[in-house]
Amino acid sequence: MKKPHLKIAVIGGGSSYTPELIEGFIKRYEELPVKDLYLVDIEAGREKLEIVGNLAKRMLEKANVPINLHLTFDRREAIRDADFVTTQMRVGLLEARGRDERIPLKYNCIGQETTGAGGFAKGLRTIPVILDICKDMEELAPNAFLVNFTNPAGMVTEAVLKYSNVRTVGLCNLPIETKMQIASLMEVDVSKIDIEMVGINHLNWTTKIFVDGEDRTDDILFKASGESKFTMQNIPGFSWDQEFIQSLGALPCGYHRYFYMKEKMLKKQLEEVATKGTRAEIVKKVETELFELYKDPELAVKPKQLEQRGGAYYSEAALNLISSMYNNKKDVQIVNVRNNGTIPSLPDDASIEVNCVISSDGPKPVQITTPMNPKIRGLLQIVKAYEELAVEAAVKGDYNAALQALTIHPLVGSVDIAKPLLDEILAENKAFLPQFNQA
Repeated sequence: MKKPHLKIAVIGGGSSYTPELIEGFIKRYEELPVKDLYLVDIEAGREKLEIVGNLAKRMLEKANVPINLHLTFDRREAIRDADFVTTQMRVGLLEARGRDERIPLKYNCIGQETTGAGGFAKGLRTIPVILDICKDMEELAPNAFLVNFTNPAGMVTEAVLKYSNVRTVGLCNLPIETKMQIASLMEVDVSKIDIEMVGINHLNWTTKIFVDGEDRTDDILFKASGESKFTMQNIPGFSWDQEFIQSLGALPCGYHRYFYMKEKMLKKQLEEVATKGTRAEIVKKVETELFELYKDPELAVKPKQLEQRGGAYYSEAALNLISSMYNNKKDVQIVNVRNNGTIPSLPDDASIEVNCVISSDGPKPVQITTPMNPKIRGLLQIVKAYEELAVEAAVKGDYNAALQALTIHPLVGSVDIAKPLLDEILAENKAFLPQFNQA
């Protein structure tokens, strides 16, 4: 029997994304009766939490939705007896992201916040903090679900699966955005689009595309080859080569450009950093403007300018998932879960991103209908091996695992680069990596 009222804790409540999440809770209140919503942050984020929290209160009052909003720096208070805990945090703030993007460029490697050496650095900082949250959940809310939106989402999910007993689901807005982009391309409502997606977070392939129940995969691959829209806001939209897409037989996600167009993407990134700065610096300016907007005591809705921040459809993805678990909908969504043989070429305890049936017991992967051919399997296995090593390094402070992880990553790929790059990452992030200092 489902509970009549819910308690939800949002770790990283002072995020600029939070107004979108609040809007989602308002829209879904009838199906998702949240009684107590806790926005949690750290002391360093006090000002942002207060600004966002006050906007959230105005939004709830304007909508006349009876959710009790709590702003707190006491994570344990927020987690105690929670039904769902969501994480949307950035360890080290945007300053750390800036380093993640700049340091790899010194070694002629792509600097990106979720993949390659930049994503590796973010994972080292983030995974220990997430596992601390999991310890609190094991003690204070053992039946709760952890819904993680924090990047690198796949690695974070794998760490939780391997090193805690918490029920967890990793979430990304990329799958839902891909469906939106396909719907736009085909000029139909997104409700008519169904896709099969196979892979891991930020390295997934759309292998089947149905429009109104009809398999239109080949048509859409042909149309997509000349389109630049199949990307994310923070990724340059270079068009896919038609022969390449046809030979691949699947629609690669936006992040694949870093692997399939490495030289072009690196050149573009170097040019942009030299002229506009890093993405972190751009986002910092956007966030400064957003928080000035949020301060307006007359503002009681999510401002349209939030769309410039990136993370489109975050609220929709997060609340679709939570509502489906709470209401036992048994619909299909694409999330990060334990493999358990779903992709036979990957370890059972690996985190994968695939179609899942969502019920009150959590997500259960759907049988994959497309064979895992070498065109997909080869790159997938290499990057998953990197993730396994990176997770081990993050949890144990293991330098050797970290060195091997960076060396085999396709966006680094040489110990001559990996070793000095790793040493600089560890030195620049020393304050956030006590596990390596102890080791």
